[in-house]
Amino acid sequence: MVATQPPMHLSGHCVCPSDPQFVEEKGIRAEDLVIGALESAFQECDEVIGRELEASGQAGGCTALVAMSLQGKLYVANAGDSRAILVRRNEVRPLSSEFTPETERQRIQQLAFVYPELLAGEFTRLEFPRRLKGDDLGQKVLFRDHHMSGWSYKCVEKSDLKYPLIHGQGRQARLLGTLAVSRGLGDHQLRVLDTNIQLKPFLLSVPQVTVLDVDQLEPQEDDLVVMATDGLWDVLSNEQVARLVRSFLPGNQEDPHRFSELAQMLIHSTQGKDDNPTQEGQVSYDDISVFVIPLHSQHQGRSSH
Repeated sequence: MVATQPPMHLSGHCVCPSDPQFVEEKGIRAEDLVIGALESAFQECDEVIGRELEASGQAGGCTALVAMSLQGKLYVANAGDSRAILVRRNEVRPLSSEFTPETERQRIQQLAFVYPELLAGEFTRLEFPRRLKGDDLGQKVLFRDHHMSGWSYKCVEKSDLKYPLIHGQGRQARLLGTLAVSRGLGDHQLRVLDTNIQLKPFLLSVPQVTVLDVDQLEPQEDDLVVMATDGLWDVLSNEQVARLVRSFLPGNQEDPHRFSELAQMLIHSTQGKDDNPTQEGQVSYDDISVFVIPLHSQHQGRSSH
């Protein structure tokens, strides 16, 4: 991990004299090992969860969001619809992307194209602006498939009237009419209601990893990362959370528990009490987890050791 360039063999032994050159040509850096370790850890964790659920006869799943500080860099790994953002005095920066049936439409449709048996003849992989009806048969309507980012027209056939692989939009979008996320851990036994169709082939456990170079950032005292589950982001935008952070911290500089209290305040602001800043007075009824992580102390601790 401390080497500028990872060795071809973990032992450092060179089987081929040109091994360092091959690694350099591939552009492999130390941070790529961290990203690979996080991706492998999510995959392994998912397999462990699957074995434990099967052994206990239980079912269930979750999303996962991880932040790891290592050698002056912050690695954020996300599988699901939780979110992490960087909040600075004059900047708000997303550190993760949500994975929903809508954002991963093409990947999900392509999987159904390659393995049509996964749909068991019950669903259509094609997307239409709305659920088609019998009156649409023979008409040319808007649609898109796995290879399309745009839209086109097709003549409606009987098979197009099946329930769509991805239905709804926004927070109402569902994968196979069941899940609101397209990545996460667990749910190995989850099936579409009244069918034997499994959701797991469409549900990836692989995270997207974002790297923030904290050393280059030169963090200031109030620079921090907010990590939260979807219940917070359903009613608060990145900018609204940033405004709450900036209004809270100046008056609480001497409080040693200010970051924990800030996390509690963010949750409280979604409950529809007092002067809540949510969009159009929205209230979250979801269970919410929030972490507030100061970057300045992390950076200072690293610099002093």
